[in-house]
Amino acid sequence: MARSSSSGSWLPWLGLALIILIADQFTKVLILGYYRLGDATYVTSFFNVVRAHNTGAAFSFLAAASGWQRWFFTAIGVAAALFIVWMLRSHAGQKLFSFALACILGGAVGNVVDRLLHGYVVDFLDFHLAGRHFPAFNLADSAITLGAACLILDELLRVRRAR
Repeated sequence: MARSSSSGSWLPWLGLALIILIADQFTKVLILGYYRLGDATYVTSFFNVVRAHNTGAAFSFLAAASGWQRWFFTAIGVAAALFIVWMLRSHAGQKLFSFALACILGGAVGNVVDRLLHGYVVDFLDFHLAGRHFPAFNLADSAITLGAACLILDELLRVRRAR
């Protein structure tokens, strides 16, 4: 994906990533302080607040592994964060692209902090329908998902402008 260098400061994007990181960690501190593992609070017919621990990746991928996955996913998160910071410095003037990267950066670092502090990621958002539960997730996961969607939108818009 070739992108032309764009001018602009990358520091506001780091600020956005920091806000996401702080919000993510604050909500996780609340969950860890007020809930025991497995506790749940009914909020609506389709949403609960729960305390869940994820030792794997998305959708608990590799959660049952013997422990090596903690360091593997931490290393991936650190490498991704370094790459994203480099990309932000190079493309800070591209607003949608940089917004997407900042969201992914804040979320990735939030989950890396969890892995380093606890050995697992704290999840607490539990959506369900007709007795079927979507895997619990957190604000970091939400930011990463939003960032990924914005990256796709940015690429679609870039391709459309190129025509």
